Amino acid sequence: MKKILGLAAVAVLVSAPAVAQDFSRSPSFGTVNLSAGFTPDPRTVEVVAGGTIDASRTASGCNGRIANAPDVRVNWNGGGSLPLIFRTRSSSDTTLVINGPDGRWHCDDDSGGSLNARVIFRNAPTGQYDVWIGTFGDQTAPATLVITEIQ
Repeated sequence: MKKILGLAAVAVLVSAPAVAQDFSRSPSFGTVNLSAGFTPDPRTVEVVAGGTIDASRTASGCNGRIANAPDVRVNWNGGGSLPLIFRTRSSSDTTLVINGPDGRWHCDDDSGGSLNARVIFRNAPTGQYDVWIGTFGDQTAPATLVITEIQ
């Protein structure tokens, strides 16, 4: 009986998805500190998108291949009436995976148009936003993270 229960416990542990993104690691392409009404707007960060981890392991609805460490960390001091918007700009098909200040995952594939991603935080809470930019397939690609309050 113990052997059967032990095997069942192992099966549950093996089949459970494991989040491989480590937002405690330093971001690969830097940290951006912004407050509501920031200038210049938009703020951009050049990155190399993609990685070896399937983004669907973070949360349902996430797509693409991402790295373990965040690409960019945004420390946001909110308070404005405008939204905080993250977009990708690339000639490759990119995705966004963002861990917000509340620990929730936010993902997008193509709502930024032309195979680019976009995530909008209306009334964005103050705090740390860890951003991963993914690609489809195993290849990495040059990309730009665009952070703006202007839609």
